Amino acid sequence: MGEADRDGPERTCAATGQKGPPEAMIRFCLSPEGVVTPDLKRKLPGRGVWVSARKTAVDQAAKKQVFARGFKAAAQAPPDLAGQVERLLEQEALQFLAIVNKAGLVVAGAFKVEEAIRGGAIVALINASDAAKHGVERIERLVRTRFGAMAENVARINLFSSGQLDLALGRTNVIHAALREGEASAAFLKKARRLADYRDED
Repeated sequence: MGEADRDGPERTCAATGQKGPPEAMIRFCLSPEGVVTPDLKRKLPGRGVWVSARKTAVDQAAKKQVFARGFKAAAQAPPDLAGQVERLLEQEALQFLAIVNKAGLVVAGAFKVEEAIRGGAIVALINASDAAKHGVERIERLVRTRFGAMAENVARINLFSSGQLDLALGRTNVIHAALREGEASAAFLKKARRLADYRDED
């Protein structure tokens, strides 16, 4: 990594000037062609420029052309850089969801999800972003009835469309799903939270 990546545990957002841990930032590097490139895994060589992991911050950085100052070189930021980062974060989260599925920790389908809720062995509830409102409300009522005051401990995720869930889980017409506890589920939830924070969603 470049010299700017070794100055202690905190990074400074090039767009806002705010400091934060690397986990709360997106690292960007410069391609050989001088194009600003997201480095989500923070492994690409060369100097890095850090921006808060928020879509508005990345968009601001691209529009204000702060990357050239950070890299101390000519830097071309794609107009849709913020959208590009969002798609990468989305893809990463869906890849982790597929791993959760392979680990046998995903329950899919309204009936099976309701059974899992009644059994009490879930850590997260996934609703497709295009799910029917009445279906989401039915499952939400069931969660609150089953868990009571502890219902807020069950993560709610509505970041992905039904089509995206279909591809990640290798099934068709996935509208509702639930996750059982496990290391794979915990890893996915971190990625989902990172995506939600980037979009500035609950």
